Amino acid sequence: MAKITGNYEVVYIIDPALTEEATAALVEKFKVLAEQNGSAVEVDEWGKRRLAYAINYKTEGYYVLMSFTSDPAFPKELDRVLGITDGIIRSMIVCKDQ
Repeated sequence: MAKITGNYEVVYIIDPALTEEATAALVEKFKVLAEQNGSAVEVDEWGKRRLAYAINYKTEGYYVLMSFTSDPAFPKELDRVLGITDGIIRSMIVCKDQ
């Protein structure tokens, strides 16, 4: 039987060169996107941290962890949107059910 909903976590890293307002706007954008396509959205902002290795010559990033429940099609769309959004350095989505 096909899975109807799943529990997912996404960690994304925002460029630390952005202003506080721009960073807050990105966090809010992805929170609203997850709320529109899923439920049980929780956002945990870890703040600015040192990267394990330089990405695009940057050694720091603003980390955000978001947990949500949605159908299996939404994480693929979220990954696409994260990939094309300016200011997002890296992102990773995992399914917690497996």
